[in-house]
Amino acid sequence: MILDYGAGNLRSVIRAVERVGAKPEVASVAAAMDDADVVILPGVGAAADTMRNLRERGLVEPIREYIDADRPFLGVCMGLQALMTVSEEGGEHPCLDVLKGRVVRLPEGRKIPHMGWNRVRQHRLSPLFECIPDEAHFYFVHSYYCDMANPEEVVASTEYGTDVTAVVERGRLAATQFHPEKSGAYGLRIYRNFLLEHCANGTG
Repeated sequence: MILDYGAGNLRSVIRAVERVGAKPEVASVAAAMDDADVVILPGVGAAADTMRNLRERGLVEPIREYIDADRPFLGVCMGLQALMTVSEEGGEHPCLDVLKGRVVRLPEGRKIPHMGWNRVRQHRLSPLFECIPDEAHFYFVHSYYCDMANPEEVVASTEYGTDVTAVVERGRLAATQFHPEKSGAYGLRIYRNFLLEHCANGTG
């Protein structure tokens, strides 16, 4: 199931999931999460807007409870940053506090936002990267990144003026800073790998 809370990349995520053979349900109400095999949280834009939209739809606590139950969850771009404790984007904004740490601005010295293709370095084996080589390229669009309190949750990173968290995993929670739906064949493979691992029928 893909959560619809007004994210700008919702349609492209739906199309990507369909391309790997799934028939995703799209829902904006918490009750729809009860019977979901997986939940995908897309996202672009700012943390304050994202958190306001999640609150207005009554999704904040249900998302926390879903993840606390160790049910399969995939966050994409802002869908990763929203999982953090707090974001410094446009002030200081509390986030879902599922992952401990802060969302901080990329360092000066490189063009901001970080926009385009970059290598992703894998730190450990993960089913998410099945059939994806180390240092494959993925597509990024962001000005802030996740400064993780628990580095062991970082599965992969990229370099952009500093070591930038690219993928996190904890239990059956996974999230990417890059946009798999904009990352060609390897991006589609991310969705396929996640669905194959966690869906009862392997596709949705």
